[in-house]
Amino acid sequence: MKTGRTSGPAQKAGPGPPDTRDYRVYRLSTREWILYGCMGISACAVVAYTFYRSLIAFLLMMPVGMLYPLYKKRDLRQERIRQLGLQFKEGILVLASYLGAGYSLENGLAMCTGELEGIYGKQGMITEEFSTLTNGVRMNRPVELLLMEFGARSGLEDVDHFAQVFAAARRSGGELVGIINYTAGIIRDKVQVQEEIHTMTAARVFEQKIMNGIPFLIVLYIDLTSLGFFRVMYETMMGRAVMTICLAVYLGAWMLSKKILEIEV
Repeated sequence: MKTGRTSGPAQKAGPGPPDTRDYRVYRLSTREWILYGCMGISACAVVAYTFYRSLIAFLLMMPVGMLYPLYKKRDLRQERIRQLGLQFKEGILVLASYLGAGYSLENGLAMCTGELEGIYGKQGMITEEFSTLTNGVRMNRPVELLLMEFGARSGLEDVDHFAQVFAAARRSGGELVGIINYTAGIIRDKVQVQEEIHTMTAARVFEQKIMNGIPFLIVLYIDLTSLGFFRVMYETMMGRAVMTICLAVYLGAWMLSKKILEIEV
């Protein structure tokens, strides 16, 4: 989904030709700044109403909400790298199949690029990266060097490992096709495990989001059914202190639950 310069996981990591992109750096588009900034401010409004019922509290929290895009940028960057890893896995599997069919490295890369274009589109991350590899090989640049440059920009260990194995195979004069097939199989298995974990935790992430909203719904429900029940919590110093402690506990629980669900392979 295209929303700006680098607004999604399938978009370019930055301006410039493919060999200058750094996928480890995510640049928010204007639309994303506005969208996530509004989301952060809205969250601050809900928190200020629920815990303080104070316009002053909302005004004090609003700058924090405006910084939410900077926090969200980390999640967007990780998702883009995850998508790049999935696409790279498909790319090397397709490349291995062409090399196994007897194509030369240059022709195999060119054919692989055309097939990836049909899967991910001409603007797909891996499509453009394989196009860069194809053009580099045609200009007599070493493939292992191009792969190492891609690995350094991608932030993916799989690309680095594949580049090192490829370089070792070229230097030793080993069976290149067999080594690529074996390495591609290992990367495929690793990515499959990562995706299985991602799928299993997706339901838990959704449950976490629901649980994050439960305290606010409870307060709203009690407000609607028992008017004035929480009045003492908003009109006395002791009540405000208790609500501040509750807010701190809630934020701590939210951060802990998010940390628990961040599983790396």
